[in-house]
Amino acid sequence: MEKHNCNGVMIFVQQTDGEIAPVSLELLGKGRELAEALGTEVTAALLGSCIQPLCGTLARYGADRIVVVDDPALETYMTEPYTRAMAEVVRRYTPDILLCGATALGRDLAPRLSARLHTGLTADCTGLEIDPETRNLMMTRPAFGGNIMATIACPDHRPQMATVRPGVMRRADPAEGARPPVEIVRVEGLAESRNVDILEIVKTISSKKDIQDARVLVAGGRGMGGPENFAVLEELADVLGGTVASSRAGVDAGWVGKDRQVGQTGKTVRPDLYIACGISGAIQHLAGMEDSEIIVAINTDPSAPIFEAADYGVVGDALKIVPQLTESIRNARAKKAEV
Repeated sequence: MEKHNCNGVMIFVQQTDGEIAPVSLELLGKGRELAEALGTEVTAALLGSCIQPLCGTLARYGADRIVVVDDPALETYMTEPYTRAMAEVVRRYTPDILLCGATALGRDLAPRLSARLHTGLTADCTGLEIDPETRNLMMTRPAFGGNIMATIACPDHRPQMATVRPGVMRRADPAEGARPPVEIVRVEGLAESRNVDILEIVKTISSKKDIQDARVLVAGGRGMGGPENFAVLEELADVLGGTVASSRAGVDAGWVGKDRQVGQTGKTVRPDLYIACGISGAIQHLAGMEDSEIIVAINTDPSAPIFEAADYGVVGDALKIVPQLTESIRNARAKKAEV
């Protein structure tokens, strides 16, 4: 689209079974910052079936306007109907910037959408800023395996598109009483545009909390030595009301599942407390947890990079220190309960 015809920031709102993905609320907060820098507004694009009750949440988290495409064909995500519907929304509202979450769904939708709109796409961004001189969106993402950070601009085509990893941006504080306009967009032929049929949806229910939602994470790395030693991390996590995570080394070794991985190729987390046990602190891992409120590092190597990011560091064997820490916390709580 022509640059001079575009205005505003649009957020693609991902929802599943009537629940908004947390990354979409995070992007509304960031979209508000970008819109204020440009002197424009934030539009939330909400696609699905029977989803209008979600508009209240989007209003509280910063949307100036909500565009809804409510169609039975959008009840379950499929690439072609969603791409067609979202492309029509973009053509009607001509946003200057379009942001999507870098989830499995967003990573499927965004490239197809950018190709259909004949514009660029910067994937897996960790930073978004407005250049005060050009007013272009400066999109920052890790490159070369996370060893450098590249800043990318899309000066000639619109919308400027980016996907952003969950957990990177902070969602805005909800504001009660907001009443943004809700506009209904109808897109014809969505049902006919389906090129696959979904016969069955099988959902797996995990007994473990998602590491991106945990307030306390106890993470283990190569220094833990083996999968059996993660049991000591589980005990500490249980005492603290948290959950266990891992560096890529633990996942690659098969000690823990991929859904537990923190880092550039895993998940970005922002807990209140992050305890890194036997993790050296490669830049790829730091990119996924450096915004934690408090970081505690336990490592036998005093020169490990993790200590540079840590608020508190303990030089020693995590297999000896973690059980002692767990026992100390239990004893302290027991004494407190006796008082």
